[in-house]
Amino acid sequence: MIRYTLACEAGHGFESWFPSSDSYDAQAARGLVTCPVCGSARVGKSMMAPSVARTDRGPRGAAAEASSEPALPVPSVASTPELAASEPEQRLRALMQALRAEVVRNADDVGARFPEEARRIHYGEVETRAIYGEASLDEARALIDEGIDVAPLPPALDDRH
Repeated sequence: MIRYTLACEAGHGFESWFPSSDSYDAQAARGLVTCPVCGSARVGKSMMAPSVARTDRGPRGAAAEASSEPALPVPSVASTPELAASEPEQRLRALMQALRAEVVRNADDVGARFPEEARRIHYGEVETRAIYGEASLDEARALIDEGIDVAPLPPALDDRH
């Protein structure tokens, strides 16, 4: 999965996830990538800082390695009023946090065992249940290639800084 920072012709900025760069290109060419603020299909990629993989397996573990978080710290909205999010963006962020809370509340955290446990569930080796955990980008791609449905979990607000 790859996360792009996008902007529409009106200058509204937003982010979106795609399975690959080719997938983004194909969806954008068909007009399927639209601005969540104004609905414009005239959308393009914004400049992004590259993701730098961590060498340690700290508290954020492989999930941090698989994300495309900016390599430099991002100032918080509270400390930078000129970067305050628009009302639609605030609603979107609140929905993403609600989604995360719902997953955490109703699924088992299997941590770094996520790829193995997802396969065990998919192949009927254990009872079906909702799980979440950590996987590298390569592990997530391998699961998708096997036909196992996976999706990135929105980061917790305190995971972004």
